[in-house]
Amino acid sequence: MRVIGTAGHVDHGKSSLVQAITGMNPDRLAEEQRRQMTIDLGFAWLTLPDGESVGIVDVPGHRDFIENMLAGAGGIDAVLFVVAADEGVMPQTREHLSILDLLNVQRGIIALTKTDIVDDEWMDLVEEDVSKLVSVSSLGQSPIVRVSSKTGEGLDELVTTLQNVLQEIPRRKDRGAPRLPIDRIFTIAGFGTVVTGTLIDGTFAVGESVEIHPGRSKGRIRGLQTHKEKLDHALQGSRVAVNISGIEVDDVERGEVVIKPGSYTSTSMIDVHFRLLADTDHRMRHDQEVKLYAGAAQRIAKVRLLGREVLNPGEEGWLQLLLSAPVIIVRGDRFILRRPSPSSTLGGGVVADAHPKRRHRLKDHAVIEQLEAFLRGTPATVLQRTLEGMGPVPLSNALKQAGISDDEAEEAIRELLQNGELISLDESELSVESSSLVMDKNTWHAIVERIRKFLAEYHRANPLKIGMPVEELRSKMRMETKLATFLLEQAEKDGAVVIVPGYVSLKDHRVQLDDNEKIVVDQLLLKFDSNPYAPPSLKETRQEIGEALVQFLIESGSLVQVSDDVIFKADNYEEMVDKVKTDLKENGTITVADVRDKFQTSRKYALALMEHLDAVGVTVREGDLRRLV
Repeated sequence: MRVIGTAGHVDHGKSSLVQAITGMNPDRLAEEQRRQMTIDLGFAWLTLPDGESVGIVDVPGHRDFIENMLAGAGGIDAVLFVVAADEGVMPQTREHLSILDLLNVQRGIIALTKTDIVDDEWMDLVEEDVSKLVSVSSLGQSPIVRVSSKTGEGLDELVTTLQNVLQEIPRRKDRGAPRLPIDRIFTIAGFGTVVTGTLIDGTFAVGESVEIHPGRSKGRIRGLQTHKEKLDHALQGSRVAVNISGIEVDDVERGEVVIKPGSYTSTSMIDVHFRLLADTDHRMRHDQEVKLYAGAAQRIAKVRLLGREVLNPGEEGWLQLLLSAPVIIVRGDRFILRRPSPSSTLGGGVVADAHPKRRHRLKDHAVIEQLEAFLRGTPATVLQRTLEGMGPVPLSNALKQAGISDDEAEEAIRELLQNGELISLDESELSVESSSLVMDKNTWHAIVERIRKFLAEYHRANPLKIGMPVEELRSKMRMETKLATFLLEQAEKDGAVVIVPGYVSLKDHRVQLDDNEKIVVDQLLLKFDSNPYAPPSLKETRQEIGEALVQFLIESGSLVQVSDDVIFKADNYEEMVDKVKTDLKENGTITVADVRDKFQTSRKYALALMEHLDAVGVTVREGDLRRLV
């Protein structure tokens, strides 16, 4: 499906030409037909000789309705640029051409209309003038066809030329996630709200849930039509009418966007590359107020110049635009800026980053380099730059923000994985639909350095501890448990840390006891060996060697704590557990008294041991008896 748009000065015959080649009057409003002047967007369609169906968006040519023209120019594949032979180049001819050039519309046909009312000599002069005008624009290579909507002269040639031009245009790249900027809203009795627009990306299907952003209205697709033909699926690049249940007509505005839930995030700040028109009498200054036109949306915006003080006519530069209200916009979208009052077109450009941080006006040249990479980089570079500074994010989210097509995304993922620039936090295979957490290499290295810093500080403050409690480290990193676990496991695979149950340490961390501490510990352990089944209590042990050394012995596995006040030496604990298990296997049950007698100890130690074994799942209590689990 392809969509073409008209452009040109008022009363140069745009609507008449559309009606002549389609048989449909695009002027749908009674006022338009009474005044014989297009006021709002009109729509028609045409089946070309090769069978392809083409949608046509007819725009108003009067300067008072330039905002309506801009709402229809954003999603077109080519333009039917109309110049009347009797008047030639006029003010809106120039302004419309400038807008098309800024929107990077590179394919089109120049239609010289009303040829029936001028002679050939005059016609040649007008054609020469038009050729000179368009030669320095994006339409410089466009063919010129002379036509008359009244006599039919040149109409067949126009349609054939249009077909040839469209065949040369490469298909739009599809990001996979559908979005339909709304340019018309109406209601049909018995059906409800209908919105129309050009489907920029992806597909819609009847029955799917949709949202309209930034207003966030929610509904379900009741029906789809293209050129009044009912469809089950609407394809990317086509003019689509969407009947949505659950949404009232007053809930929707032109410029809002129909999307699948969760597929896009609106934004109130964008970084853009901008060109100020050479023929404007205005200089672009910092903090200036402008009007942004993107898709069918318009917003008041405040300009933040990046890297320079002012832009002069004909110059290009980087801007950050602070928008008065959110929009759905992605990297690569084209836009126009106009002066609010007095109204005039200033220039336009392309979105480099749709979700940027707030920029310093004249600082950080690295930001400009990053934006250059966003604008002109390969898909892999764009994805890498998008990931920078984001932290661990689902891959599918990063791809949406990067604004690259599915095919480009697959290639970018492969390239970044091969180069070690993309870090995945699980073992699953990465794809465009993957929700696996990923990050770029530099972000990963920064996270590892933070982990190292926290652990090094902890080791210095707690030299006798085998490591930092995982929960304490997670809290310092300010991450939820699952994400922190992913990161630490990846850090261990990379050899940066060592994880033991409940603790994490630097790989080279070793607890080193000094000579006095070794003597104290050895003396304590001799006391445990002399009375293995009724050793000193935890309280007594702390009093004798101090809290830090006791905790070290427990964490290192030399001592095992089985209750609030009972601890055993590790080898004695293992011996007791093995003997209890053996007894249970032979006899089926055991009591606390049996354990007390077996080890010639007191009930305090026997009870503590058995309650501990219950807690760790070795035994289960049934009244006074225990059985093996």
